[in-house]
Amino acid sequence: MNNIYALGFFILTCSAFAEAQSLSSSEADSLMMKSIYDFSLTESKSYDWLDYLSNNIGGRLSGSIQAERAVKYTEKELKKFTMRTELQSVMVPKWSRGTPEFAYMQLNDLSTINVNVCALGGSIPTRQAGIKAPVIEVTSLKQLSDLGRKEIEGKIVFYNRPMDPTKIQTFEAYGGCVNQRYSGAEEAAKYGAVAVIVRSMNLRLDDYPHTGSMSYGDLPIENYIPAAAISTNDAEKLHTFLAIDRNLEFYLKQDCTSWGDVESYNVIGEIKGSKYPDEIILVGGHLDSWDLGDGSHDDGAGVVQSMQVLHTMKSLNYIPLRTIRVVLFMNEENGLKGAREYARRAELKNENHIFALESDAGGFSPRGFSFDANDDQMKVVNSWKILFKPYLIHYFEKGGSGADVGPLGKGGTVLAGLRPDSQRYFDFHHAANDTFDAVNKRELELGAATMTSLIYLFDQYGIVNKRIN
Repeated sequence: MNNIYALGFFILTCSAFAEAQSLSSSEADSLMMKSIYDFSLTESKSYDWLDYLSNNIGGRLSGSIQAERAVKYTEKELKKFTMRTELQSVMVPKWSRGTPEFAYMQLNDLSTINVNVCALGGSIPTRQAGIKAPVIEVTSLKQLSDLGRKEIEGKIVFYNRPMDPTKIQTFEAYGGCVNQRYSGAEEAAKYGAVAVIVRSMNLRLDDYPHTGSMSYGDLPIENYIPAAAISTNDAEKLHTFLAIDRNLEFYLKQDCTSWGDVESYNVIGEIKGSKYPDEIILVGGHLDSWDLGDGSHDDGAGVVQSMQVLHTMKSLNYIPLRTIRVVLFMNEENGLKGAREYARRAELKNENHIFALESDAGGFSPRGFSFDANDDQMKVVNSWKILFKPYLIHYFEKGGSGADVGPLGKGGTVLAGLRPDSQRYFDFHHAANDTFDAVNKRELELGAATMTSLIYLFDQYGIVNKRIN
């Protein structure tokens, strides 16, 4: 934007604030939100920040050098427009993928078909020569107990339960099958399986395997088995060939390593409240990502949108009544250590968080919010829906917020999650195609403006424990 246009925008914004003083609260709120959206769609820095995170730093696995660089970069940027920044130390697990995974199906005529796989986060490696074994296909954890050790021992378990395409809320479809990824190895190992292959959490058919966290639960370490995801296209192929040849064998080689816990940081920046500085409004996303892509949707988008909330307020000369704090959490993907450490320290310091908003559902067009709130709080929140209607934001639902803000849900704190359109989210989630080019600039900016508007309203009206200040 050239200097003349910028000056004109500033004058118009100042005039809008002056006019707002003589308006009703609803009219003033509407005028403020118009200023927020106008600024976000013309002057936002969120897309440039995401460009740097994605293309200059890349995937940001907890404990990696890329995660360390992301901490330094976002802290440097936050210092430009916040009153205080902090790097909050937290110990996080470090796991690395190693050399690229390799897998194939071997048919009864000894011919082979290569397939696309990736190790699940936290998995052990195969032995150096890889593993080759017969395959048994299941669609649930319960089916393992039905089959028993006799049918499973010495085999590779293939979990092939697809996401349910009839679920309009795609996170419901994800929740309906993600247990096979998270607990599949733990359960299969109890029956003597030598490895597990899990159908990727993806609604479309493509060649991208999707990683994600998994757990061995309480298994002794000597009973751990390798776990990998297979692309949806190759899951369909494996299913088809198994129907023809039950003696089919599967070969898997992966070279991942767990290194133990290392030090990392939550990145914090804030603007102090002018009237109620001890009442904290938090907005955030998670700075870590998986390593296959560059984590642009998950969760680079949420990081830069959260930063943009404070940048917009500062740029519009908005002086918040309450302290507005951005927190970029570390280790959401494979441990949630950053969120838990932040909540632990907040409790020790007796901090009063009245509202916490998270963006961790991709940089797509915003549709609204989901809230963890009581009925009285929801009545107030729902009264604001009319303000969002001009921006096509209609989804205000009770129930659900976000993993990183979840530990703060005590003592009447309202929690919320931004809800963008989710139909394409799982095309990219935890996969190599979660890259900067998959994010639309305007959609990203609309999400940031929507978050800023909600933060503004909570700052103005401050819902705390069933009352409105």
